[in-house]
Amino acid sequence: MKRNSLYFPRAIDLRLKTWKNDTHHKPLLLRGARQVGKSSAVRHLGETFKYFLEVNFERNPDIKQLFSASLNPKEICSKLSAIYNLPIQPGKTLLFFDEIQACLPAIASLRFFYEEFSELHVVAAGSLLEFALQEIPSFGVGRIRTLYMYPFSFNEFLQAQGLDRLVDEKRNATMDHPMLEPIHRKLTDYLRTFLLVGGMPESVKTWIEKSDYLACRHVQNDILETYTDDFAKYKKRISPVILQQTLRSVALQSGCKFIYSQVSPDMEPAKIKEALELLSMAGIIMPVTHTAANGVPLGAEVNTKFRKYLFMDTGLLQRLLNLDMDNILLSTDINLVNKGTLAEVFVGLELLKYGSCFERQELYYWLRLEKGAQAEVDYVISKNDTIIPFEVKSGTKGSMQSLYRFMALKKSRVGIRTSMENFGRIGNIEIYPLYAVENFSGNA
Repeated sequence: MKRNSLYFPRAIDLRLKTWKNDTHHKPLLLRGARQVGKSSAVRHLGETFKYFLEVNFERNPDIKQLFSASLNPKEICSKLSAIYNLPIQPGKTLLFFDEIQACLPAIASLRFFYEEFSELHVVAAGSLLEFALQEIPSFGVGRIRTLYMYPFSFNEFLQAQGLDRLVDEKRNATMDHPMLEPIHRKLTDYLRTFLLVGGMPESVKTWIEKSDYLACRHVQNDILETYTDDFAKYKKRISPVILQQTLRSVALQSGCKFIYSQVSPDMEPAKIKEALELLSMAGIIMPVTHTAANGVPLGAEVNTKFRKYLFMDTGLLQRLLNLDMDNILLSTDINLVNKGTLAEVFVGLELLKYGSCFERQELYYWLRLEKGAQAEVDYVISKNDTIIPFEVKSGTKGSMQSLYRFMALKKSRVGIRTSMENFGRIGNIEIYPLYAVENFSGNA
């Protein structure tokens, strides 16, 4: 069933509603890559206020002058009210600063909204925000609430199509009570579609309206072009050509330890490292770092020389690699490049999306570093102070030697295998379908 609303509900809506109703709300900063739906979510929240005032610093650069003259929040609001002919009243108005990275004084002003005008609801969002925040390293410690936003999760993709009951069935399934086979097959079919469409809001909207993969590809091309155009904004730091080459290499090396020489044998490793850091800051790629996994926190024993990178969206990834859609839609298993790379990327992204939105999520994997060792576990997570390893399989078969090796070395009580299989159990290995990452993520 298709919904008529132009806005498709997102999981973050509940967090935004809670923030609105909190009598001690702080100014809110919504962070995430370009075009993941930040502005739409805030506008949707704005519908619950009597007045909604949106200030876009890229579309209306002259507004920056207000913040150059004074950072007094009440003075700023008085002038904004006059310019936009809208009242700015505590409890009745949502003030939204969009593309705030284009105005550093506006970012700095958020702390004063907290200190001097805390009763007003203020939200800010922007792309490439991390670059701007480097210029104001202590801009809002303890004074600003941050929320991180990602593209649509698989759940959100289903719910956007009105398939809430299917989501409920998935959530209620367990090892002892697996999905009915017809429902399992239906979910795997929707998963194949999601891998192609991806979670970028414009692509999801296009799919729901047209059910046309080619139309989604055109949208994905436009988004990739937008990201490429953004590279020009980094040119003071690094060449856009280096960023483009590095980004493509991330896509090609998905699921593997990133090797600098594969970007270009003639390129300086320091330049590639800087490009990776900038792309990570922009939210276009996500690092997965090796951890020894001897205890929590997992980040206490990392080895940054061993790092993978995930492209931010499976739809954009397959578009950048120009993968054959039939390989995903018509195959019995998801047999893709590099033995299930797309499945591994999907699972990592789902873990990020179902994690806490109040902090930047980190992903880890485990690799036995001893000479001649072959064991590698795709992801390692901590849940209730317990370290849980899990492997991603693109089909319904595959050995679990690495998983068993990890569990023996670390004395793990349980391991996770996620694949195209239904829910199940093999000894102390719990099996989850790929479409049910939420069920074991622990932060749904």
